[in-house]
Amino acid sequence: MKAHFVKYTLQFKQPAGTSRGTLHTKETYFLIVSNEVKKGIGECNVFKGLSIDDRPDYEQKLQWLCEHIHLEPAVIMNELVTWPSLLMGYETAMRSLQAADPFSLYPSLFSTGKDSIPANGLVWMGNHDFMLKQLEEKLASGFNCIKFKIGAIDFEKEMQLLKSIRERFRESEITIRVDANGAFTHNEAPAVLDRLAGFDVHSIEQPIKQGQWQEMAALCEKTPVPIALDEELIGLYETQQREDCLNTIKPQYIILKPALVGGFNSSREWINLAGAHNAGWWITSALESNIGLNAIAQFTYTLGVTMPQGLGTGSLFTNNIPAPLEVIKGQLWCNDTGSWDTNQLNF
Repeated sequence: MKAHFVKYTLQFKQPAGTSRGTLHTKETYFLIVSNEVKKGIGECNVFKGLSIDDRPDYEQKLQWLCEHIHLEPAVIMNELVTWPSLLMGYETAMRSLQAADPFSLYPSLFSTGKDSIPANGLVWMGNHDFMLKQLEEKLASGFNCIKFKIGAIDFEKEMQLLKSIRERFRESEITIRVDANGAFTHNEAPAVLDRLAGFDVHSIEQPIKQGQWQEMAALCEKTPVPIALDEELIGLYETQQREDCLNTIKPQYIILKPALVGGFNSSREWINLAGAHNAGWWITSALESNIGLNAIAQFTYTLGVTMPQGLGTGSLFTNNIPAPLEVIKGQLWCNDTGSWDTNQLNF
């Protein structure tokens, strides 16, 4: 077996604003494996400034993986335990290599275009008019679950935007999620949660920065709006660490980004632990190309999800890998008449 990687820079169609800054490009890597018969591909999606494996020696470790691709999977996965995006890329590439179709990783009604996955529409941070424009586009596209990035612009203007939705749509018509990416202090958070409760918000992701378990636990205990852990899960490799996190904080939800938590096997463990702690969950992409998004979506469908997932990100880039994935009326579909074009990756 052989392997090599391809570095690729995704270009955003429009600047993507978060509380950590504005994104214009997004680097990612593709791991291509082959044997004497066929090829497989996986995406190693390192997220600059967020992934625990965003390190200067990232490409060096990826090269190590390519040179040792012949080793037993258990040996490789043990070696990569602190490199979650490499784990996901390896797991995906091997599944792709073993599949009859390299892009049908988890064959199902979804992968054959017969069923879809509900997705939330994402509204990026920006000025009020920019966010309002995005909102109108998402509503016109048929999304009934909208996720807002909050915490970077004037808070009152963000609240005005949420108010404008509730003046037009009841909670039963449009679900509102917000993602703060840790933008608020633990002293500010209670007032923020009270304001959000007035707009029947479904949940808030990571209201305060990760690593403040006691403060987050205090918020979760009394919050009027369900709290979802996101960044909090990053860097917790061992089962006991994960148990301790959930047992201490007792969140209402956890959000799983496979590239940030170590792939699909790791995500399954988080899901099982969440169930044992009476926490809900959903899965989101982390600005992958369509290669990674396809793998995440197919995996997610096998879990029997019914609530909207964070998988509507395929149209964010001008140079995404052409794929049969498409969002129609707030549902992610794998169009069985579409096709992949990976020529630019020499795959």
